[in-house]
Amino acid sequence: MNSWNRRLLLVGSIIFVLILSACGSSSTGSGSSSSSSGPISLKIMVGGLSKQIYLPSMLSQKLGYFAQQGLNVTLIDEASGQSAENEVLAGQVDAGSGSYNHTIELQAAGKQMEAVVQLGIAPGEAEMVSAKEAGQIQSAKDLKGKNLGVTELGSGTQTLTTILLHNVGVPADQVHFIPVGAGDTFIAAMQQGKIDAGMTTEPTISRLLSSGVGKVLADLRTPQLTQAALGGPYPFICVFMENSYVNSHRDVVQKLVNAYVKTLQWIHTHTAEQIADMMPADYYAGSKSLYVTALQNQLAIFSPDGKMPDGGPQFVLSTEQQTNQSVQGKQIDLSLTYTNEFASNAS
Repeated sequence: MNSWNRRLLLVGSIIFVLILSACGSSSTGSGSSSSSSGPISLKIMVGGLSKQIYLPSMLSQKLGYFAQQGLNVTLIDEASGQSAENEVLAGQVDAGSGSYNHTIELQAAGKQMEAVVQLGIAPGEAEMVSAKEAGQIQSAKDLKGKNLGVTELGSGTQTLTTILLHNVGVPADQVHFIPVGAGDTFIAAMQQGKIDAGMTTEPTISRLLSSGVGKVLADLRTPQLTQAALGGPYPFICVFMENSYVNSHRDVVQKLVNAYVKTLQWIHTHTAEQIADMMPADYYAGSKSLYVTALQNQLAIFSPDGKMPDGGPQFVLSTEQQTNQSVQGKQIDLSLTYTNEFASNAS
């Protein structure tokens, strides 16, 4: 082989190695992998995809807004024994959708999580009382000593119930919290007398009302009703991520928030029936008309712009300091528990 051919072979080898190196470095770490031409993959665990309070996640997917932002989003339904915030901390998912108060509780435990977009400005829940017990339970004071259903122990439903009890002077250790999930399992627990009352969401609330199994004891399905029941504004469902992830993936977070804000705007420019039409049929739990009515009654819980409402974090913190021993006595920096930056810049 002459010197000219050797030089050609050497140059060709170098080019080949460079091409291989470029291919091998075209993706980033787990949870946010992407290529120069492909979408960014994200996993989001949602506290209950079929619950109306979590509707914006599936709606964003159905409307194609994640894809429009160059995101390949996998929505994972939170199962019994899981919690979205713990799965985020464990690195199993990139984001979680759950109640905002978790970010405060996590900071008290030395962990940093922040809400990057606020989906719900009120809980969209109600404390339901069994029709069999309605004669005996006519106010929150009457819940003392009773079996109270919550989604899971430590869930937002338990937190809300604890606040209601605290406001009427009933310590949380003077009731019995029982995890019963939502939907069919919640209804069955009430029918079978396993719970006397419980905190749940739509469409379970309307199913209990229409069947005569339960009645509303405390209603948190609009901001105004929430203010009256709890004594202040209570922002609830959000999308949260670890602060370190947000700081190192700002472009990805902005794309995600863009999609959610666009979805929230879509919600507020369409009817409950049009929104319901976009959801999987099994979410209707057998009655689309009931689903639509339930949604219409609580459309006001959805944020118009994805921003944390004024005074919301301060009120949520005050309730935590009064009712949660793990938060009491801890210094909480609220500015690290949420951000409006991405919602403000959403396009």
